[in-house]
Amino acid sequence: MSSISTRRLQKELKEINNDCPQGIALVKAEDFETWYLSLQVLGESVFADETFLLKFRFDNQYPISSPSVTFVVDEHFQAPLHPHVYSNGHICANILGDGWSPVLSVTSVCISLQSMLASCTKKERPEGNDRYVMFAPEDPKKVDHFSS
Repeated sequence: MSSISTRRLQKELKEINNDCPQGIALVKAEDFETWYLSLQVLGESVFADETFLLKFRFDNQYPISSPSVTFVVDEHFQAPLHPHVYSNGHICANILGDGWSPVLSVTSVCISLQSMLASCTKKERPEGNDRYVMFAPEDPKKVDHFSS
């Protein structure tokens, strides 16, 4: 991990620990490569009372390059049924690809995803979900689908 990445992630971790936005909680951050945060949608929503787990993976180019962000899908958690979230947890959001800016942070990504879920009116998977999941690599950054 580069010193720039490490310093930035140390700063973000301190901010998350001191003043995390409502509905977002740090679950695990043992290093500067992988973090887990829980996410709840605030207010009335089709996702009321549901909690999701996000996995952030950082490379040594962060914050110049975006983190790899997915919803965790395992025996305890599922990806939300949303038109921009595949059943394997991959998220189709511009800010995680071409729309990424180094001024964005882990917290701002979480808030954007909260907003994306809060504005959803119908629980459904993206078109082509089954085909996408069948061929998608583990790392969503290796797929060029963010601008769709």
